[in-house]
Amino acid sequence: MEKVEEVLDRIKPVDGSFYEKAQGRLDSLTKPKRSLGKLEDLARRYAAIKEDLSPGIENKAIYIFACDHGVSQEGVSLYPKEVTAQMVYNFLEGGAAINVLARHVGAKITVVDMGVDHVFKPAQGLLIKKVARGTKNIAVGPAMTREEASQAVMVGIGLAEESRGLDIVGLGDMGIANTTPSSAIFAVISGEPVHKVTGRGTGLDDAMLRRKVGVIERAIEVNRPVREDPLDVLSKLGGFEIAGIAGMIIGASSRRIPVVIDGFISTAGAMIAAEMKPIIRDYLFAAHCSAETGHSLMLQKMGLDPILDLSMRLGEGTGAALGISLIEAGVKILREMATFEEAGVSGEKSK
Repeated sequence: MEKVEEVLDRIKPVDGSFYEKAQGRLDSLTKPKRSLGKLEDLARRYAAIKEDLSPGIENKAIYIFACDHGVSQEGVSLYPKEVTAQMVYNFLEGGAAINVLARHVGAKITVVDMGVDHVFKPAQGLLIKKVARGTKNIAVGPAMTREEASQAVMVGIGLAEESRGLDIVGLGDMGIANTTPSSAIFAVISGEPVHKVTGRGTGLDDAMLRRKVGVIERAIEVNRPVREDPLDVLSKLGGFEIAGIAGMIIGASSRRIPVVIDGFISTAGAMIAAEMKPIIRDYLFAAHCSAETGHSLMLQKMGLDPILDLSMRLGEGTGAALGISLIEAGVKILREMATFEEAGVSGEKSK
């Protein structure tokens, strides 16, 4: 954790004066004040993070962190774990929903194998950073060791540190059964009852949902995670992809790269990162509110206002892609729109 702590120490609060400066610029544009609503909020936040009143968004990236989960053997998902590897191939071949939306917004996709129970050959767009071939079953013991959790977090930090000229990053996930560890993490950190934060994932019926709730309750009882120690919670209940997402957020925040989180799983990673360093929230944009039970509560707990609510629950970074598009729209308003003076348009009458 020593290296992780070093990076956490480099994260500084966003300079609040830039919010005011950016809003001053927005108020000078040829429109009634605040008339573009959330687009102005997005532009103001982005400008403050970058400390630039005329920022641009050119280099857009979406990282999909993939991992298998031992808890899948408890019957908490409708799909077999083999689907994780199959979907990774789908991402690499450009056939998934995230590929379509990433092309739509002009974002480059990178798939990160954090712990898929499959041996991939090197391929363009794939980074093999496997910590292990899946986590262990949290219903009977810890998902991973503390050392493995630290290693996985460092993978994400390393990816952020290796980035060159990245203007904004979106984070997605792939891992059969990963709503189970995400719900477990949230239940422990928030103190909410498991049944309140656990949803149907890929479409569980009532009986399977009850089973899932029971599995999570058993996992928390068996592992006894320390709520005040986010790495302990992560190692006992989490996933390698959740750890990688947390690390990417930590690394990006240390480099003033705005981060767009997707749905329930990537928000679980964001929650771990923010528990390690609360000011990380300043660097986060919540793309949307997922239809997954618990996500809205998770966002409220973190003080994040979702950009969209489209009843999505796919993951992959699909919501993050749409979020990037709207943030870019707001930034273009700030950068490209004419002021009243430049356009020769009369401003508000003096009172």
